[in-house]
Amino acid sequence: MASDLSQIAQLLDATLDPIKHKKAEAALKLEEKKPQFSLQLLKIVATENLEAKIRLSGALCFKNFIRHNYVDEDRNYKLPIDEVNTIKQELIGLMIACPATIQTQLGEAISIIADSDFWDRWDTLVADLVSRFSPDDFKVNNGVLEVAHSIFARWRPLYRSDDLYTEINHVLNTFALPFLNLLSATDQQITTHANDKVALKNYFDTLSLLIKVFYDLSCQDMPPQFESNLEHISTLLHKYLTYENPLLATDDDSEAGIVEIVKADICEVLQLYVTKFDDDFGRYTQVFIGSAWNLLSAIGPETKYDNLVSKALHFLTAIAASPTHSSAFNDENVLNQVSEKVILPNVALREADIELFEDEPIEFIRRDLEGSDTDSRRRAATDFLKQLQSNFEALVTSVAGRYINHYLEQGKTNWKDKDTAISLFLAVAAKGAVTAAHGVRTVNSQVNVVDFFQQHIANDLIAADAEPISKVDAIKYLYTFRSQLSKEQWQMAFQPLVQNLGSENYVVYTYAAICVERLLFLTDDSGVRFFGRADIEPVAKDLLDHLFKLVEKENSPAKLQENEFLMRCIMRVLIVMNTGVGNFADMVLDHLVAITNIIKTNPSNPRFYYYHFEALGAIVTYGSSAGTAKLEGRLWEPFNQIIAEDVNEFIPYIFQILAKLLELEPSGALSSNFQALVPPLMMPTLWETRGNIPALTRLLAAIIPRAANSIVAENQVQPILGIFQNLLRIKKTEQNAFDLLESIVLSIPRNALEPYFKEILSLLFTKLQSSPSDSFKLRFVRFYHLVSARVDAGLGTDFFVSQVDLVQNNLFVQIYLGIVLPNSDLLNRPVDRKLAVISFAKSMGDSAAFAQRYQKGWRFTCEAMLKLLLNAPKVATGTGDDVVNEADVDDIGFGLGFTALNTCKKSIIDVYPEIQDVKVWVRQYLTDANARHSGAIAKYIMERLSDEGKAAMAIYVG
Repeated sequence: MASDLSQIAQLLDATLDPIKHKKAEAALKLEEKKPQFSLQLLKIVATENLEAKIRLSGALCFKNFIRHNYVDEDRNYKLPIDEVNTIKQELIGLMIACPATIQTQLGEAISIIADSDFWDRWDTLVADLVSRFSPDDFKVNNGVLEVAHSIFARWRPLYRSDDLYTEINHVLNTFALPFLNLLSATDQQITTHANDKVALKNYFDTLSLLIKVFYDLSCQDMPPQFESNLEHISTLLHKYLTYENPLLATDDDSEAGIVEIVKADICEVLQLYVTKFDDDFGRYTQVFIGSAWNLLSAIGPETKYDNLVSKALHFLTAIAASPTHSSAFNDENVLNQVSEKVILPNVALREADIELFEDEPIEFIRRDLEGSDTDSRRRAATDFLKQLQSNFEALVTSVAGRYINHYLEQGKTNWKDKDTAISLFLAVAAKGAVTAAHGVRTVNSQVNVVDFFQQHIANDLIAADAEPISKVDAIKYLYTFRSQLSKEQWQMAFQPLVQNLGSENYVVYTYAAICVERLLFLTDDSGVRFFGRADIEPVAKDLLDHLFKLVEKENSPAKLQENEFLMRCIMRVLIVMNTGVGNFADMVLDHLVAITNIIKTNPSNPRFYYYHFEALGAIVTYGSSAGTAKLEGRLWEPFNQIIAEDVNEFIPYIFQILAKLLELEPSGALSSNFQALVPPLMMPTLWETRGNIPALTRLLAAIIPRAANSIVAENQVQPILGIFQNLLRIKKTEQNAFDLLESIVLSIPRNALEPYFKEILSLLFTKLQSSPSDSFKLRFVRFYHLVSARVDAGLGTDFFVSQVDLVQNNLFVQIYLGIVLPNSDLLNRPVDRKLAVISFAKSMGDSAAFAQRYQKGWRFTCEAMLKLLLNAPKVATGTGDDVVNEADVDDIGFGLGFTALNTCKKSIIDVYPEIQDVKVWVRQYLTDANARHSGAIAKYIMERLSDEGKAAMAIYVG
């Protein structure tokens, strides 16, 4: 039964209400399962008499529905084919007719569909788009171009491939010439309507989209149609790079007008063409260099020009990087002009920067430090200077040095000038990128970064009367050159740095936290921590206490989690302190639990709560030396509330921490808290959220060993295997399926497992027949060895063979020769290679099947074991395989599903920890087996092995 349109519209409206949204979202989930739900959403989006917010909510819901329900991993449609076809037929026209805000959402939906279907299953799309082009209807053209951009922009980050170029050529054959005609027609309309403000603005919107699509079409290679028309295109681009019309000027100093947007788009295209196509485009470049230079020389300091200035500077940076064009800058007079007219005006602090520092400090920090200000004037100007310096190091260092000295002198009475000097010095002193892990690793040999700090900057770090921005400059200098300071220099600088955490200024104390955190993350080339536990232990408790007070200054959920840098520093201190956290674990837990209870009502900053849960993970991992019962008692109530209240953002983190609590004490009775959690974990709804699956699987796998008896008694083996089957079906979760299966095999008695084992094997064999990934084959091989080695648990090789026979008689030969033997040597982890050796040895020593039925197989098994023993696996204990080596998190894709907690990383399980020297164990085991079987093993060696094999086995069977 199809959904009711008005009911869906009401639910969409309710999702916008903070009080009703959860209930409404749950109801929409039920509606999703009804036929033609996607088409009902499109009808709502198309209904003009509905409120705009409901139509927009419908478009957003449609996009998310398509993301999760359009195709599976193998591009098979999850929707009925008639629904798919209707969506494609209606979507383009609907998007063109909708307002811009709705167009954005529908454009993203089209891009998702295109990822799956374009171009081979949607080969009419480009012709459909071209057929809608109009010489003078900007509304239709803008809609068509929005669709085109949403599809073609997908090409920008992709690596070259035959399939990609086939797709691009398919587009160009139909689209390129009509596109160029539209570019010319739009140029004519702009000229015709030069005095009509409204029409002019609309045609400029079209031009902006045309330039963006022009970039899309050129991003991999220059289209031949563009190459044939390059002179005309260049003339047109230059016309609009230098275009002025007071009708399109904006009064707002902070909001870029459409002319500035188009010029910035053009500069981006110029940068691409100089970088990739200079052989063809080079002859047109000179006029653009002059125009970009004039533009930068004349433009004002208003923030509305920031994006244009940065794009123009990116273009000049590309020119400076080009061997063909860069020589023009190898002249002292030219560099003086560049410095005075382009670099200095854009490096200097403006009133707008100071206002941002004072009024929106967290935004100032994010732009300045994280690289999100790639479109800022200062970053673009210093990148330009760095490029010039990499070409002409001595000359640029000399020219810049004069300006640095001048501004340092001015800075004695004007702190803003000193800020300019420091920015210039940072640009010429650093060689290469500033890395997240180490800051600047290589410096300009013609400057001394330590001397510069001591002479000009160090005093600002400690002076009570220094300007806040001057203090930030000092801290940022330490942050940038942290790898250049010796341990002794850092020990001198550390206390003054930490004292800045006590500043009243938000930016100063946040920069101090950032610098402390990056210092504690710093390692040498061998991975040894530069500043370790011994360095911070005396101040760790006070440092943490102060950091928590800074976080908790505001107690509203949004403000409390605003500053992720403070929480990141807390996390890092706990990680570096390692087991030393036990001395103040209660204090830290008090703060973290209190913060959890506040932010769960409105999780708004994914980075903050990621670091927050990493901090909780550190307390669980390092603070559990006295057992986990106390930690479980402290965490259970807040965690249980999060599960009960369905705080989706936190649940994957909660499950990881709960799993770690169990893994730290893998034996003993399960507490009543965890026992009560088992039935809800079996509910399908939890497993429907893809981001939950890794943590859910891990938690269930950790529960099974401690609840095996009750799982068997309460007939829960079959439901758990049902979860395994569902995980195995999907490629992205097949590794999780093996995690669960291994826990079952290690924990559930044979008599409870045996009724299901044939079906388990059937499922695995089906996957093995359908082009399995290498990782799947390796996990299957590990599973085989796990079963084969567990003779003492009633399993073993003969059990595995007998179960395979139930699937198909003698299928084992095919599986063993085709999968197990060739892949065993490909196992990488020492624990897995050790398990394979143990499995092979037990097959040789005690398997009736290999003794009689598979006599050649006995020889193959022996040879495989000997190959593994040539490089005998050694499993490190304690901090070996399971050392926590936290990763840098700057590139984590928050909101894209599951995010692993590094402090709760699962330790690698060694099924046989008692076997330390595997060669000694093999000798003892086979010698004992030979005695048990009246010399049979020695007989097999003599009868079944080559002379080389006999010699190799002589040391193992005495």
